[in-house]
Amino acid sequence: MTVVLGYIPGDLGEAALATAVDEARRRDTDLVVVNTTRGDRLVDRRYAHDDQAIALGSRLAASGVPHEVRRFTSDGLAADALLEVAGEVGAEVVVIGLRHRTPVGKLIMGSTAQRVLLEAACPVLTVKLPR
Repeated sequence: MTVVLGYIPGDLGEAALATAVDEARRRDTDLVVVNTTRGDRLVDRRYAHDDQAIALGSRLAASGVPHEVRRFTSDGLAADALLEVAGEVGAEVVVIGLRHRTPVGKLIMGSTAQRVLLEAACPVLTVKLPR
């Protein structure tokens, strides 16, 4: 079994990464980190640029947890990619960061986290930053 992390650069992504590493250690399993963006986006702050991906790889190597980083573009939404990887590797748990959004923001923009929570075939562990 595997722990799967939906990763975005920044404080929330780092908090989720720390939690996912702890989960992988606790469960004595591998960690698969997923960072994706849609191919039609010219700029996406949630997609790790090369220097951010290198830093992520260094932190994972230092953790000692067996890991794989999957960083790619796709035609679908981030939730689709994360759920697909989780199914492919037989995820034991999916870890995602959860940011605060207003009810109107959720209505207008939808929610990747909501889709993952509702559609994942395994438990989902959410990580929030204090307000």
